[in-house]
Amino acid sequence: MTVISIAVIGITAALLATQLKTAKGEYGIYLAMAAGLAICFYSAAKLETVAETFAKIKSCIRINSVYLDTLFKMVGIACIAEFASGICKDAGYGSLGNQIEIFGKLSILAVSMPILLALLETVQRFLS
Repeated sequence: MTVISIAVIGITAALLATQLKTAKGEYGIYLAMAAGLAICFYSAAKLETVAETFAKIKSCIRINSVYLDTLFKMVGIACIAEFASGICKDAGYGSLGNQIEIFGKLSILAVSMPILLALLETVQRFLS
């Protein structure tokens, strides 16, 4: 799917959800969620390309694969948290969406801690 197709799906769903909001508000939310999930599944195909590229980068560069794997996890966490937060905010639950964003940020921080520790150990070795 091209970006134009995804944009058309999103705009169409938004317009239909706006029309449905006056009659049955919950149907508009369901329609927006369905369109969001469809776009998410189409995005998953793009993630396959990104994963293949990461594998090629790992084979070309002499770097610990843990670093690139962690980077890939961080990108995944950010995308999932942003998607879930957006759905909650669109449904009118902004505080729940904000909590999901905070949890996503904390999860990224937790995943990145081993890299931060390795960096600090490297700096400490150079200073000693």
